[in-house]
Amino acid sequence: MKGRCMCGAVTLDVTPEKRELHACHCEMCRRWTGSAFVEIDVAAPDLTVEGPVKTIASSDWAERAWCDACGSALWYKITLPGHERYSVAAGLFENAGGFTLAKEIYIDCKPQGFSFAGERLTETKSEVEARFASFAQGES
Repeated sequence: MKGRCMCGAVTLDVTPEKRELHACHCEMCRRWTGSAFVEIDVAAPDLTVEGPVKTIASSDWAERAWCDACGSALWYKITLPGHERYSVAAGLFENAGGFTLAKEIYIDCKPQGFSFAGERLTETKSEVEARFASFAQGES
């Protein structure tokens, strides 16, 4: 799939891990995007990027990236050794690749003012953070 930022300065070529969308409602994602961060999972070798990208370490296990020209959110990257992967912003792709929403995380942090339609897998803040803690401790 090919995508781009708002101004077109950054272009991406990705092969998604699965044909599905995920949404994160954590406080950082909400502040970063103004809402839920809706993304497509991409393995590290399956992402090619060109253009002016800036990154910041946003936690002990991740970084966030944006276009340095227009500010479009590009990805959230897991940086833990052995677990590296990208959560690429779905809005960078035409019709979000035609994928459907399959998972929501930090569901207990979601603002009450909106919700997505349909059924999907959900995880709470404690469930997500326990999974990341197990990655950091070397568990699969």
